[in-house]
Amino acid sequence: MGIKRRLWALAAAPLALALLAATGCESTPSAGAESKAAPSTSAARSVARVCAKPAAGPAKAPAGAVTVDPAVVGDLAAKTKSSPPNTTFWLRPGKHRLDPDRYAQVIPKEGNRYLGAPGAVLDGRKKNQYAFGGSARNVTIRYLTVQRFVAPPDEGVVNHDSADGWVIEHATIQDNSGAGLMAGARQRVRASCLRDNGQYGMNAYKANGRISGLVVEGNEIVGNNTGDWERRREGCGCTGGIKFWAVNGADVRGNWVHDNRGTGLWADTNNNDFRIEDNVLEANDGAALIYETSYNAVIRNNTIRRNNWVEGRRESDRGDDFPYATIYLSESGGEPRIRARTNKIEIYRNVLENNWSGITLWENADRFCNSPANTSSGDCTLLVGDTHRCAKPAIATAPLYADCRWKTQRVDIHDNRFVLDKSVVKCTEKCDRMALLANYGTYPDWSPYKGERVADAITTKQHNRWHDNVYLGPWKFVAQDMSRVLDFGEWQGTPYQQDTGSTLDPRAGG
Repeated sequence: MGIKRRLWALAAAPLALALLAATGCESTPSAGAESKAAPSTSAARSVARVCAKPAAGPAKAPAGAVTVDPAVVGDLAAKTKSSPPNTTFWLRPGKHRLDPDRYAQVIPKEGNRYLGAPGAVLDGRKKNQYAFGGSARNVTIRYLTVQRFVAPPDEGVVNHDSADGWVIEHATIQDNSGAGLMAGARQRVRASCLRDNGQYGMNAYKANGRISGLVVEGNEIVGNNTGDWERRREGCGCTGGIKFWAVNGADVRGNWVHDNRGTGLWADTNNNDFRIEDNVLEANDGAALIYETSYNAVIRNNTIRRNNWVEGRRESDRGDDFPYATIYLSESGGEPRIRARTNKIEIYRNVLENNWSGITLWENADRFCNSPANTSSGDCTLLVGDTHRCAKPAIATAPLYADCRWKTQRVDIHDNRFVLDKSVVKCTEKCDRMALLANYGTYPDWSPYKGERVADAITTKQHNRWHDNVYLGPWKFVAQDMSRVLDFGEWQGTPYQQDTGSTLDPRAGG
């Protein structure tokens, strides 16, 4: 499951959308004409402001719906239990309560629909752990506020058991412990407010089996990880606006992911086939996006600004030279043998403005299947079904030598616009880097990846390319290992030959 995160330095449904302009100063790159395909920082980007302006539910009960009375404690759970599948429930205005037992919850039946009237709130009163659980498929929750439940760490309040086919629309899920909601296969989360939850806005994790066909569209995901779990469990990798585990096929589009304590969007351990597009990712304490030990993704047309100021600055102040980035790919790449809508990771037509650094492609030489340094304990790559096969002497020969390692490969970064004004970020160094690197392999003693093998591979042999980008500001570039900090000419020259067709104006970051 990869709950324990590697330390970075070592392994470190109409949508209610309002327009918000992506601000920035226009500059002309001194190195030549600006790439025509590169998006401008003045381009408009839609922002899902659903927390401030939630859509109102039906003021009257729909025909045939069962009415739920907020004055009767436990009315929602009781009527759910006594009604057949495919029943519609209409929750009257007011605060609805469950029985005071900590495990009291609503157990929907297949096809049930829960509609909140204007002002309908399901309140856990800091007593109940879960709001909606069970294994029923195709449950719908609309126009309902769910708040103040106290799920344990790594567990969720809505769809606690990760049932399949749920639809959550125009909902507000806020002020809960743990995750606001979990996810199952074919789940749709649309136009909802996931706000101020203790660990995650959503934890897309399923204990048995993989999640497929997940859609996250037009939501506002803000202020999550109020419990500051990375501090409480150092290096746990157990937070984020949304965390994805072993999701096979996800569309994450049109969301406003902002002001979360830690990472905005984090895909960790054997995810595949993601499209992350048309989002606004801003002012998250950590990276806007982490894609870790995962495969095949398209990341395009996103506005990404003012991220990673807290975590990047903190590590810099500690003297850490690792290039903590706003988009961080860790042991992730394109793999044609794994079925997806793309066979690479393509990052294009994004605007990154005044973040702490840019994009880092990283690979930990010591992290592979069956290695003690693999913090995704018990997991192996999607190319090797049996983890125990990745052992000496077989791991040193084909095909296991290649397939036992998550590889940062086939990453195509193009037609993006990178803007940096150090006076805005309030930094003097370490906030200005693009990076392509690995560590020196040392561990365990039977590892076939010791020395500079992985660093050489990620830098020159695994088809990782930057090209046709626009850089405004004093950018630097890190290649192969942390000691090699390059200027733009060195980055473009032999042996790296990166950013063909790109331009840089170091004076134009404002």
